[in-house]
Amino acid sequence: MARIAGVNIPDNKHAVISLTYIFGIGRHTAKSILAAVGIATTTKIRELDDAQLDAIRAEVAKVPTEGDLRREISMNIKRLMDLGCYRGLRHRRSLPVRGQRTKTNARTRKGPRKPIKK
Repeated sequence: MARIAGVNIPDNKHAVISLTYIFGIGRHTAKSILAAVGIATTTKIRELDDAQLDAIRAEVAKVPTEGDLRREISMNIKRLMDLGCYRGLRHRRSLPVRGQRTKTNARTRKGPRKPIKK
């Protein structure tokens, strides 16, 4: 298994699919990375030599991935909560943020039902 951006990516899959195992890289970004390096998307990772893997690593380093991206996302959410804006309040109360209904549904975000205390 090749190791890119601290993630073991599978050897037996096409390069475009293998790169999506890295948090922050989807199909579109993977295709653009491979195009920049000059590798076909259907090439399997095990067929690449070390120079090509190093070129892919250099391109992936330009994109925010893994820990840096997770940290950036959590800092953005924390900033919203500190501002006290509507989205921040919804995050703070663990309710849906994007306008979904909460009278019914929203159980994933709200958690299990709490019994009514008498």
